[in-house]
Amino acid sequence: MSEFLKATVEDAPYFITLTTVGWVDIFTRSIYSYEIVKNLQFCQQNRGLEIYAYVIMSSHLHLIVRRQKQHGLLNELLRDFKSVTAKKILKMINESPEESRKSWLMHLFTYYAKYEKQNSALMFWQKTTHPVQLWSNKMIDQKLNYIHMNPVKAGIVPEPQDYIFSSACPESPLRVLDAF
Repeated sequence: MSEFLKATVEDAPYFITLTTVGWVDIFTRSIYSYEIVKNLQFCQQNRGLEIYAYVIMSSHLHLIVRRQKQHGLLNELLRDFKSVTAKKILKMINESPEESRKSWLMHLFTYYAKYEKQNSALMFWQKTTHPVQLWSNKMIDQKLNYIHMNPVKAGIVPEPQDYIFSSACPESPLRVLDAF
């Protein structure tokens, strides 16, 4: 079954949240966060994704994004992004001799898949992306502040710019656009 809310308005900015099943803290290992960054960069360069803000937390990521109209709908890109990143990260977990949580993680991803017809073996991401269309500057500012303050409120860093996997950080590995 597809999710109820989808990012279907062409060329509109959206606040998006992608969350792992069971809120599994997979992104505590930077190797998996860098895989997300790599795939977001691919989408920027090849799939018309415009990223204005982001943060990768331990079990989820938040984005303010828009997809260029000529490239199709944002929800289609998000579907593909989730599929590709799930397969890649699950493969990384399975093939990594350093991943001490491998059996526990794979058990959880198997457990959540058994309740979904589309995911017969493993499920990495929750179904919905919780898309919120941003139709005013006030909404954009509110979501931007929420994204950048996420690591601060979680007690990870004292200041937003100190968190490497955030658009608030000058040394962030992912470049974002400044204006719509």
